[in-house]
Amino acid sequence: MKTEALLFSGVAAFFAVVSACYVPFSRDTAGNAALLVAFLMSALIAFFLWIQYLRHGTRAQDRPGADVHEGAGPVAFFPPRSYYPVLTALGTTVAAFGVIYGMWLFLIGIGITAPGVAGFVFQHNDR
Repeated sequence: MKTEALLFSGVAAFFAVVSACYVPFSRDTAGNAALLVAFLMSALIAFFLWIQYLRHGTRAQDRPGADVHEGAGPVAFFPPRSYYPVLTALGTTVAAFGVIYGMWLFLIGIGITAPGVAGFVFQHNDR
């Protein structure tokens, strides 16, 4: 995690320097806000990665001489088949068309999306 933390710290520092140079000479509030948000987002990710590095230490991926089997761990559980992604994608698409064509279609899309998301959450609840 140290490499990723350094990378995002560099990105945050870049946006901080660019903001310090851009904001005093600009009257563009949208540009100022975009630079501020970019700095805050990259700083948040850098902060999270530093905390993870301090909690867990170096990983096998961080050591140059590490073997592949050292990074192996338990494999995550993947469901054999699930129709909830299709249902969620369909509902999201209908809701997006509802933004264009009217509130009635948006509400139908939300009504289709909600069971899909609930299915994702509770699909393997008994596991």
